[in-house]
Amino acid sequence: MAKKEKNKAVEAITPMSEDFAKWYTDICKKAELVEYTSVKGCMVIRPYGYAIWENIQKDLDDRFKALGHENVCMPMFIPESLLNKEKDHVEGFAPEVAWVTHGGTERLEERLCVRPTSETLFCEHYANIVHSYRDLPKLYNQWVSVVRWEKTTRPFLRSREFLWQEGHTIHETAEEAVAETEQMLNVYADFCEHSLAMPVVKGKKTESDKFAGAVSTYAIEALMHDGKALQAATSHYFGDGFARAFGIQFANRENKLEYPHQTSWGATTRLIGAIIMTHGDDSGPEIPGA
Repeated sequence: MAKKEKNKAVEAITPMSEDFAKWYTDICKKAELVEYTSVKGCMVIRPYGYAIWENIQKDLDDRFKALGHENVCMPMFIPESLLNKEKDHVEGFAPEVAWVTHGGTERLEERLCVRPTSETLFCEHYANIVHSYRDLPKLYNQWVSVVRWEKTTRPFLRSREFLWQEGHTIHETAEEAVAETEQMLNVYADFCEHSLAMPVVKGKKTESDKFAGAVSTYAIEALMHDGKALQAATSHYFGDGFARAFGIQFANRENKLEYPHQTSWGATTRLIGAIIMTHGDDSGPEIPGA
């Protein structure tokens, strides 16, 4: 009986060669990784799907902590005035931002953005706690969900709310920050290649494709079964642009005020989709042993 039921599930999966997108969606559903909800673009990550994420989370978290990073947690809501402090950043995210306008029945005095990313929140915090070179570096990471109001959605690959980690670090010099940016890109590449058995290509994004507000953005991309590349993780060097916008200064070793340099880097539940599209076949998902 068990074998018969299994065959029925496999038969319900569209062959990869026939329709790759449908094959992928069928696997996500038939393997009970996700379920759709009444909110378009938002999904229930079911126990099997979440167990994969927990394994990804544990592996990456161990790697981050081994390099001295500490976990923190920032608020979900960002005041509009805070989001507007860095012009390029807010323009880059404006089309995807979800806004809270009421608390209960009362209209808020200021709109609150539902976290699409947390650069502005970290900058506000840094401005309060960084005063001297002795306070640097700060090597932070958080495991949270974010909201981006995507028009076209697919399970794990692109959803309106998704889980991720976002690392945020602040440094005394540009050299330190650039080294951190490149180091974290290498961490992601090593994780994908050795833990997920997924070869990746590392590279620098073009000016038009870099993160909003960044000086430079680096990414790893993996090749899927359909011959398309999937961005698996990113790492950004911000320079001192955010520090200037948010008034973050520190007394350097000569007791003169300087602006620190920042980075940000992240990976999301998109990695689950990458695993499926790298290792899955017409019988369902194949999960790497590690």
